[in-house]
Amino acid sequence: MMAVISTCKSGSDGKVSMDNGKYVRYTPEQLEALERLYHVCSKPSSMRRQQLIRECPILSNIEPKQIKVWFQNRRCREKQRKEASRLQAVNRKLSAMNKLLMEENDRLQKQVSHLVYENSYFRQQTQNATLVTADTSCKSVVTSGQHHLTDPQHPPKDASPAGLLSIAEETLTEFLSKATGTAVDWVQMPGMKPGPDSIGIVAISHGCTGVAARACGLVGLEPTRVAEILKDRPSWYRDCRSVDIANVLATANGGTIELLYMQLYAPTTLAPARDFWLLRYTSVLEDSSLVVCERSLNNTQNGPSMPPTQHFVRAEMLSSGYLIRPCEGGGSIIHIVDHMDLEPWSVPEVLRPLYESSILLSQKTTMAALRYLRQISQELSQPNVTGWGRKPAAVRALSQRLSRGFNEAVNGFTDEGWSMLESDGTDDIILLVNSSPGKTMGLNVSYANGFPSMSTAVLCAKASMLLQNVSPAMLLRFLREHRSEWADNGIDAYAAAAVKAGPCSLPVLQAGSFGGQVILPFAHTIEHEEFLEVIKLENMSPYPDDMIMPGDVFLLQLCSGVNENSVGTCAELIFGPIDASFSDDAPILPSGFRIIPLDSGTDISSPNRTLDLASALEVGSAGSRSSGNLTGQCGSSKSVMTIAFQFAFEIHLQENVASMARQYVRSVIASVQRVALALSPSQFGPYAGLGPLPATPEAQTLARWIGQSHRYFLNVDLLKTEGSESVLKTFWHHSDAIMCCSLKALPVFTFANQAGLDMLETTLVTLQDITLENIFDDNGRKILCAEFPQIMQQGYMCLEGGICLSSMGRPVSYERAVAWKVLKDEETAHCICFMFINWSFV
Repeated sequence: MMAVISTCKSGSDGKVSMDNGKYVRYTPEQLEALERLYHVCSKPSSMRRQQLIRECPILSNIEPKQIKVWFQNRRCREKQRKEASRLQAVNRKLSAMNKLLMEENDRLQKQVSHLVYENSYFRQQTQNATLVTADTSCKSVVTSGQHHLTDPQHPPKDASPAGLLSIAEETLTEFLSKATGTAVDWVQMPGMKPGPDSIGIVAISHGCTGVAARACGLVGLEPTRVAEILKDRPSWYRDCRSVDIANVLATANGGTIELLYMQLYAPTTLAPARDFWLLRYTSVLEDSSLVVCERSLNNTQNGPSMPPTQHFVRAEMLSSGYLIRPCEGGGSIIHIVDHMDLEPWSVPEVLRPLYESSILLSQKTTMAALRYLRQISQELSQPNVTGWGRKPAAVRALSQRLSRGFNEAVNGFTDEGWSMLESDGTDDIILLVNSSPGKTMGLNVSYANGFPSMSTAVLCAKASMLLQNVSPAMLLRFLREHRSEWADNGIDAYAAAAVKAGPCSLPVLQAGSFGGQVILPFAHTIEHEEFLEVIKLENMSPYPDDMIMPGDVFLLQLCSGVNENSVGTCAELIFGPIDASFSDDAPILPSGFRIIPLDSGTDISSPNRTLDLASALEVGSAGSRSSGNLTGQCGSSKSVMTIAFQFAFEIHLQENVASMARQYVRSVIASVQRVALALSPSQFGPYAGLGPLPATPEAQTLARWIGQSHRYFLNVDLLKTEGSESVLKTFWHHSDAIMCCSLKALPVFTFANQAGLDMLETTLVTLQDITLENIFDDNGRKILCAEFPQIMQQGYMCLEGGICLSSMGRPVSYERAVAWKVLKDEETAHCICFMFINWSFV
């Protein structure tokens, strides 16, 4: 601990002295005094150094200049030590990442060799098939099939420990083949590039059963700690409602077999939740790697079974899990595989991409696990207190409560006390009420001024809707920054009054303002692309002297998915009023928005190119870009938004609160639709600013045929314009919903104008997935079947007003409808065109 070593002289009194111009050798006592000051202030001023000499007699014989030099040297050594430590950490990280990349390279080489072998095998089989006669070929096929049928199958398992161990070992083998082998054809996650600063190497499945994702990375935690965290799935997986351990068995090789029942929340109000009956096997490999692998148990294995649960769809988890290896210098190298079959058949067709997207699985599950581990590791190495005076773990707990409360509201499980209220005649808003003591216990508080809060129930109003051609990240940012565009001040004040115990005393320093709201300087990043903040809404009460309604409202708000560069990311804005204490267990009723992309940037171009107006309109004016590229430019061409708002109230006011909630959520939906339309980069809407319509020959021709046929059969001009491009533009912006369907046994829609797409709640790309009969109810289908021959004979027909359904199942009323046959130039039938006049959502 010496600055420099030099000669020194001791006087008769024992004090340290020094020759002129020479450095001093400090005594241990002097070094201790200097170190104490250094830890208090590493760069003391001249006055502070003089004060130090006066306060420490042991330093009285040292000149202030020498003390200044000592501090300079001490700071230099500290900087060098930190830099050396940082470089060592970077070197260890690069070495581990290099090892991962080498392993990934070996795996890819094995995959290439496997594909080359398969290609050679199939080529040989094809050549052999051409050398045999038809009879011999038939015989070989029969014998081959018989041989296949007589192949020994895996013996059925049973519920005994030996049977469960057999299933566990099989699961382990399958998992390892996915994690480090070639069992699944992995492709790199779009937008994810491995590197020292990346989350890791992320891949998604290509062409396998169900959806699958894989990731490998480095975390600064020991393997046993990593396994402990990952096993506690509800702590890091926001969509996991619960994991119950039904049984635990120890194996002879030191492993553990657990039987689990897991429930996942549904992401929207339009689909049921999922549950799993799992076997989890924890073991240690010969190379000291720790493995935690899982798979579903089903009836074909003759193992223990779990009966179906009401309101849940039993999904299947294929062999998945975690391979955790100790890393040199500390930490772990982890491989994660998630492979599921989420039973997409059980949800509406428009939502099936949510359950068939490996990208979404990777974002919400696989990458979430890695990010959570990295966050825990960072908190342990840097246990700093946030601006709220809370440790990061406490802030994470608050964000978890917000997210979990919103999921509970969206799902509304009966075993949590939720019950559905009767509809007011329309099905656009779902109302639930919960008066269970567990839900309202934290809301029964008293104000500081003596006024009691008598909230005895909670009401939730929720809905889901389809959004088109708007980036979820862009829309979410607008909703966050322009709350006044969609929120009602009176409702905010009412919601805050129901849960607040008095005036909130949070300080406001250097706050930023967004459209009437103030973002307090407490924003804290929970994990990648997610942050928690406090919002102050000022002067919310219409009566300044009102002791009940608060003048200022404070909201705790969780925001995620605001980065438009992330592929397939779910965007969320969840908020809830907070009380004066803002304690960790303070009551929070989360409300907010969730926007999930439905196409995840995948190529969804249609193979049908003959007069495919959808394809013609989806490409640019040059006609050379595919719809997949347009999706990439717009972020997501289609997404589903789920809205849920919660209100605490007194039970005798239920009818009034229910009416208020319906009206409020409907106004929010209307505002969001207006904002989404304004933000849409579509080239065809009234807010377009990206150039003229693409004047492709297909688009012009079909629009001209529709107008000519309408005038021929009905003797009325549908499009009163001149010029081919004007015809197409007028057709697209026509106020009535116009849509064409094919002349097939099962007619499907091939094109619709903007109003038609809005009515069907779909896009041009997915329009061809909707059949004509699906938009009519039973009565409408009967009328259509009876009158359809008239279209082919007479050329047109008129339908009285009625009700039809959008692709989201929402009822749509129309005043009347007209259908006519669209003729080509050679007067042959091309399609049938429908026009719904004065339509509106019920």
